[in-house]
Amino acid sequence: MGADAVRLAVIGGGWAGLAAAVRATEAGHSVTLHEMAQHWGGRARSVDVEGLALDNGQHILIGAYTRTLALMATVGADTAGGLHRQPLELRYADGRGLRMPAGPAWLVFAAAVATCVGWNWRDRLALLRTSAGWALRGFSCPPGTTVAALCQTLPTAVRQLLIDPLCVAALNTPAQDASAAVFLRVLRDALFSGRGSADLLLPRRPLGALLPEPAAAWLQSKGATLRPGRRVAALARSGTGWLVDGEPFDHVLLACSAAEAARLVQPHAPAWSAVARAIGYEPIVTVYLRCAGARLPCPMTALLESSASPAQFAFDHGALGGTAGVFAFVVSGARAWVEQGLDATGQAVLQQALRAFAPGTWPTPPTVLRVMAEKRATFRCTPGLQRPAAALAPGLVAAGDYIAGPYPATLEGAVRSAETAVHLLLPEVR
Repeated sequence: MGADAVRLAVIGGGWAGLAAAVRATEAGHSVTLHEMAQHWGGRARSVDVEGLALDNGQHILIGAYTRTLALMATVGADTAGGLHRQPLELRYADGRGLRMPAGPAWLVFAAAVATCVGWNWRDRLALLRTSAGWALRGFSCPPGTTVAALCQTLPTAVRQLLIDPLCVAALNTPAQDASAAVFLRVLRDALFSGRGSADLLLPRRPLGALLPEPAAAWLQSKGATLRPGRRVAALARSGTGWLVDGEPFDHVLLACSAAEAARLVQPHAPAWSAVARAIGYEPIVTVYLRCAGARLPCPMTALLESSASPAQFAFDHGALGGTAGVFAFVVSGARAWVEQGLDATGQAVLQQALRAFAPGTWPTPPTVLRVMAEKRATFRCTPGLQRPAAALAPGLVAAGDYIAGPYPATLEGAVRSAETAVHLLLPEVR
C-alpha cells in the first residue's frame, strides 16, 4: 500500500458497496467494508429454501451492463458459466412476441419488429416509425412525460406485447406512472448502443455466486477489512476526515439504503437527508413454483398481466442449468398484490401458470415453493423524480441505484454509481 493511500470506509455491502470497495482496493487504498446483515449482496442475494439456493428475487442482466460485467471479471466470477446469454426475446406462452437476432443494433431491431408474431403490418410500421422518431430526437422527451403518454399513439398490440412488459421489467413502475425520459435512456443503451447490448444474461447460478461471494473473497485476499453483521451507529466529523462509530477514516462512502444513509447524514447534510427520505418505492414479488418433470417453452417466458394474473415473466430454472422443476414467476410493480398478501399472490400466480401454459406443460399440478417479496425493491421511477446527489460533504459521498443518474434502479445503475462515487473521492480511480 503506497504512502498516498487513504483510509476509506464503505458502509453497505450490496452491489454498490462491493463495487466501491473493489475499485478503491484495486487502486491501492485501505478499505473497510461495513454491512449490517450477515450476508453480502443487499437486495440481490441468495437465500436457502428447503435446501435449494434461490435468489431473494429473480434478476436478469443485459449485454449493456458493461460495468457490472467488468466488475465480475475483476473479482474472478465465472460469467461464462454463471450467465446464460441469448438474444433479447419477449416470447409469450402462446407463441406471440419478438426475438432479436444477432447483428448491428438498428438492423436486428427492424428485423425483430418485422417478424414479430402477433402484430400486423400496421403495428410493425407504427413501431418502426415511432422508434425512428425517438432516435431523431436523441431519445429525449419533454419533462413530466410518462411512458404511457409517450407511447399513446402506438397500437394496442405493440403496447401490450412490448412496451408494457419492457417498462415494468426495466423501471419496475407501470407505464402510466413511469418516467419516459428514463425509459428512453434504457431503450437507447439496450437496443441501440451496439452489438449484443440487448442480449439477455440470465443467471444460471444463485446471485451470491455471481458477484457477492467472489467480491468478498477477492477483497479479503487483497487485505480489505470486511465487517458483516455490524450496523454503523453514527458518523462524526474529525478534522479533515470522519469518524465511523469513533474509528477514524479519511473518506466515507455510503452505499447503504436511502433510509439508512439519510439517518447517518442527517446532522451533516439535512437537505440531502430530506430528499433521500422522500423517495417512494415499488415492491417486487417472486413466486417460486415447483413441478417435477415440467418444462416451459423458453428459459424466460413473457406473461400477460391482468387483475387476476399478477406475473409478467416466468423463468425455468431447469432450462437455465439450475434445479429442474423449479420456476420463478416475477411480479413487478407489485404494490397492489403485496397489499392483498403474499399467500393470495402466490395462489393467483399458481392459477395464472395453469391458465397461461398448455395443459401438457405441467405433468402434475404445480405447487407454491416460496413467495418472496422485496417491499422496497426499487424506487418509483416517475417523471421529475428528485434523487439525491452523490456528493454530500468534503470526504463524504453516496452510491446506490437511487442516487441521481440516468438509469433506473438496476444492478448496473448501482455499480456505475459506486464507480462514480469512488472517482469523486479518489480522482485517480476511473
